[in-house]
Amino acid sequence: IGLDPLNTEYIWQFLFRVDFFPGGRINAAAMSAIDIALWDIKGKALDQPVYILLGGKMRDRIFCYTGIGAKTPEDYARVAKERVAEGWKYLRMSVNDRDGILEPRTAVRDSVEHFAAVREAVGPEIEICIDVHTRLDPPDTIRLGRELEQYDPFFIEDPLRCENPQSYRHVRNHISCPMAVGEHYATKWEFRQMIEEELMDYARIDICNVGGLTEARKVANWCETHYIKIVPHNPLGPVSAAACAHLDIATDNFAVQEGGLVGRPVM
Repeated sequence: IGLDPLNTEYIWQFLFRVDFFPGGRINAAAMSAIDIALWDIKGKALDQPVYILLGGKMRDRIFCYTGIGAKTPEDYARVAKERVAEGWKYLRMSVNDRDGILEPRTAVRDSVEHFAAVREAVGPEIEICIDVHTRLDPPDTIRLGRELEQYDPFFIEDPLRCENPQSYRHVRNHISCPMAVGEHYATKWEFRQMIEEELMDYARIDICNVGGLTEARKVANWCETHYIKIVPHNPLGPVSAAACAHLDIATDNFAVQEGGLVGRPVM
């Protein structure tokens, strides 16, 4: 209270360093909310869209992906065709459990069958991603990646938990499928090893977890130096979607936006 809201960097550093012990992800989420609000204030005060303040327009439109869910290959194929008919060029499916229980080897077999059905249904021009939600270990991730390579996935998302980045190196040495990682990470320091050691191909920056637009911009620029593209995570709501859109417009190394809440394939 009483600080100049235009000094977003100063306020970010103040909030991050004010406590002796690191605040972790809960603190980063609170900082994110404050930071996004400050950028909104800054844009209104200067009568400029936030993407101009972030460096200006890199693109006129943002491609989004939508999620598809089903239980059988036939239903996956049907839903995928429906989404493509609506105009979606990017689709994302998930690794499914059975009745609330995920048995890894069964889940891998099911996922390959589902992915194959979707690829056959939509053809080679539609990009398909698959989200594992950190539910596999390295051996099963390697098996999934090898089986999916023939179907050309856009990326495999979050196959492993994030506590041990070295596990991603092990997986990377055994598969060629691109990997998207990072929705759990708070601040640039949690991204550091994944970026510097090039353990991912796409950074799933969550503006509401990472520390807001101030920190998301730094992570995106750092990724650019390693030819890593960003795919911002956005399951949260309209404020998050708006913040993502401004980041996407202003970021050179943007790939595609999670767009289920946006409700349309192009923004």
